[in-house]
Amino acid sequence: MANEKPDAKAEALWSHLHWLVVLEQQGSFTSAAARLGVSKAAMSQRVAELERAAGVALVTRTTRSVRLTEAGQRLVDETRGAFEHIADSFAGVRDLAAEPRGLLRVTAPVAFSRQQLMPRLPAFLRAHPQIRLELDLSDHLRSLAMEGFDIAVRHASTPPETHVAWALAPTRSLLVASTDYLAAHGTPATPQDLAAHQCLHYPRTQGAMAWSFVPAYAGAYAGADASADAVRTVVPVAGGFAANNSEMLRDAAMAGLGIALVPDFSAQSGLASGHLREVLPGWRPVDAFGEQLFAIRPYASHVPRAVAVFVEFLRASFAAGFIR
Repeated sequence: MANEKPDAKAEALWSHLHWLVVLEQQGSFTSAAARLGVSKAAMSQRVAELERAAGVALVTRTTRSVRLTEAGQRLVDETRGAFEHIADSFAGVRDLAAEPRGLLRVTAPVAFSRQQLMPRLPAFLRAHPQIRLELDLSDHLRSLAMEGFDIAVRHASTPPETHVAWALAPTRSLLVASTDYLAAHGTPATPQDLAAHQCLHYPRTQGAMAWSFVPAYAGAYAGADASADAVRTVVPVAGGFAANNSEMLRDAAMAGLGIALVPDFSAQSGLASGHLREVLPGWRPVDAFGEQLFAIRPYASHVPRAVAVFVEFLRASFAAGFIR
């Protein structure tokens, strides 16, 4: 009937449905409970209550993982959009407040965060005292949606199509070495000369390492298609030290251990002080690090105001260049 009231018991289970959506996203009771800020026992109890009310199993539990049943997956698929709409609506209302506020979770590469991001953050936090910033330092790509991050700062040549991206600054890769190393071992004149040198590299695969180059005149590093196979030179490299952190590679080069391939923002301080020299300036390394720094987030119809002001701050700050 038109005047019939909604089922009160069903209304009481709406939060249970949200927890089931989070469980499907996270893939385990432990991770879902951590995301929601509740205990694993509470998480399990809510799902059990939902299953009793539905009269059908919604989750298949094993010792290692959690998988939704057909009924559970259907329930999640049909309610996920509603909860996302509710979250966007609430965020929009909250953003009507005069001052941006709330928790802002950001993930960014380790060396970049230490050298370029952290020195800028005090000014942002002083300007927006109602924002709490949580910074995750990781060189691994993280799932923003699954792990609850608002923004990721990443090197990329092109941003992922499933995300919204704001360009922060162009960046390029450089070969650098200490003056002492070059004085002792000579300065390479061509990429092929690197075979006779200790090359300090970022390990990306278990196989043999190789660096790729194009002539520097092939185009500006930002936006130019200068890495075509017709002009590409690929050379195998080897050395006694590798690290998955550009700051460590820079420091190893400054210590005279060899020639390092690093992003320009990692090399700038050493170049400015004279402790490092650029090697093979007539050649441009490609396919090592991305050619642009982006702030990215999953697509959503609403961008929280705290996210918007943070991105605006980063773009304005990086427009002045990298910190030396």
